[in-house]
Amino acid sequence: MNDILKKKLQQLNTLVELSSLINSSLDTMEIKKRAINAATSLLDAETGNLLLIDQETEEIFFEAGLEEKLKKLRLKKGEGIAGWVVETGEPLIIQYTRSDHEFLKQVDKNDTFAIRDMVCVPLKTKDKVIGVLQVINKKHDYFDEDDKEVLIALANQVAIAIENANLYQELKEAFYCIAMALSEAIEKRDSYTGGHTKRVMDYSVSIGKAMRLPRKELENLELAAILHDVGKIGVKDDILLKGGKLDHNELKEMIKHSRYGAEILNHLRQLKDVAPGVKGHHERFDGKGYPDKLSGEEIPLIARIIAVADAFDAMTTDRPYRKAKSPEKALKELRDKMGTQFDRKVVEAFIRT
Repeated sequence: MNDILKKKLQQLNTLVELSSLINSSLDTMEIKKRAINAATSLLDAETGNLLLIDQETEEIFFEAGLEEKLKKLRLKKGEGIAGWVVETGEPLIIQYTRSDHEFLKQVDKNDTFAIRDMVCVPLKTKDKVIGVLQVINKKHDYFDEDDKEVLIALANQVAIAIENANLYQELKEAFYCIAMALSEAIEKRDSYTGGHTKRVMDYSVSIGKAMRLPRKELENLELAAILHDVGKIGVKDDILLKGGKLDHNELKEMIKHSRYGAEILNHLRQLKDVAPGVKGHHERFDGKGYPDKLSGEEIPLIARIIAVADAFDAMTTDRPYRKAKSPEKALKELRDKMGTQFDRKVVEAFIRT
């Protein structure tokens, strides 16, 4: 087998492997990072850039790649090499870029990275250009037509992966909006809890970030916080809207709402990791909570976080039977109940936010 054929087969195998890797994620930022790594690996290049089109302004911006400062630059269609590729939809090989009249002057003044040659190809989905993929400085030679064709093949996969990730993100955002709308509709039954869901969600996410939760767990926390009171849909109005403290029997009915919420969510397979946070957000760290009297780390972490966020908002909001406490007094109460009602680590994380 001659060297040229061997090289092409090797590139093809690498392209297939890298394309699979890129398409294995629905995280837009992860796809972009993988795209740059794949492009530079495939073409034996020093570095690369991925630029996308802002759908509102139609400007082209640096999304990932060469230098952080380039991310501040915005190009118009037809401006610079990337702008020309976006405008024409045609790939381009450039050698000795500093003498090329198409090269954007701001980029040309980059004094920390010498650009010798470049391949720039469009990212297309359904004949629509959504951005460009560039690779810069071939390590052992100069870019040629074969390099351009290989990069086009990779760019096609990258474009599909980005489009799929964007569609997934849009669907996820729509679902979160629906969940929030449902929770706010339930909330409107009680005029004293207006905005409660949004505040508990914000507090919970802030705590989760302070505790450095992984992305997936943070998403589950956000959704559980949005839906933590969804079970109140099963509580009668005369109990939910009572303008005073509940008696023993009324309290027995009210505390069923966390179990009701979990039962509702357990009907949806996609929310199986969210339901425990909804069910357990009234458990206490000392085991005296409800509905299952769990204690300590038996209580799911997202439930322990929502418990703190929920309590803080309840204390700092007016109720029919009492006035709101100041944030300072509410924080003091959280501190006083660390290790009994609340998880110490969660309260300390909330104080840090």
